[in-house]
Amino acid sequence: GFYFGKEGGILNAIAGSLYLATGATLLAFVTGYPVALFMNSTLRKHKRFVNGFRFILDLLWGIPSIVYGAFGFSVMIFFRVQASLLAGILVVAVFVLPIMIRAMDEGMKNSPVGLMEASLSLGMTPTGFSFRILSRQCLPGIVTAVLLSFGRAIGDAASVLFTTGFTDYIPRSLAEPAATLPLSIFFQLTSPIPEVRERAYAAASVLTFIILVISILSRVSSAKFNHNAINN
Repeated sequence: GFYFGKEGGILNAIAGSLYLATGATLLAFVTGYPVALFMNSTLRKHKRFVNGFRFILDLLWGIPSIVYGAFGFSVMIFFRVQASLLAGILVVAVFVLPIMIRAMDEGMKNSPVGLMEASLSLGMTPTGFSFRILSRQCLPGIVTAVLLSFGRAIGDAASVLFTTGFTDYIPRSLAEPAATLPLSIFFQLTSPIPEVRERAYAAASVLTFIILVISILSRVSSAKFNHNAINN
C-alpha cells in the first residue's frame, strides 16, 4: 500500500498535482481573463462599482482554502458525487479565480488613462481595444497572474483534502481520484516506516523546486515582455 508499503514513489503525486494545477489554472484563466478586461475597459468609468467588485475579490482572496474545500465537499455530498480529479479542479479553480482576476487587474488598471480614448477615437471598438491593445500592454501582468495562480493551485492541500481523494495510481480520467504532492506529504510523513517518510521528504523537495521554477519564470517573463508596455 501507499501508506505502509516500502516500495513505490511519488510519480502519481507529481502527475496528479500537474493535472490538477493545470486544469484549475486554465479554467480560472478562461473565466477571469474576460472579467479583468471588462473591469478595465468598459467599466473603467464606473469607479465605484469596480472598486466594490475589487473589495469582494480581495475578500474572497483572503478566505482560507479549507473553506473552499469544505464548500466543495458539501456540494459533492448534496449531489452524491465521489472524490475525483474533476471535483478538485473545480474547487481549486474557484479558489484561485479571485487571485488571478486581481493579479491581472493590478497590471491593467495602471495602463495609461488616455490609451483607451486614443484607440476609440481611431475607430476601434471597446472589445477590440481590450483584446488587442490592453492585453498586449498588460502582458507581463497577465503572465505573472497565470504563474501565481498555478503556484497557489499546485501547492494547496486544504482545498483538495476532501475533493480529489487519494490513490496510488496516476489518474486516467477526470472521474478518478488523484494524489497530489501536498497531500502526499501530509499522509506519508506520519507513517511509521522510514521509507515512506523519505517519500514525503522527496515530495516536499519536488514541490519546493516547482515553486522555485515558477517564481523564476515569473520574473523572467515579466522582464521579457515589459518592452511592449507603453509608459504614462
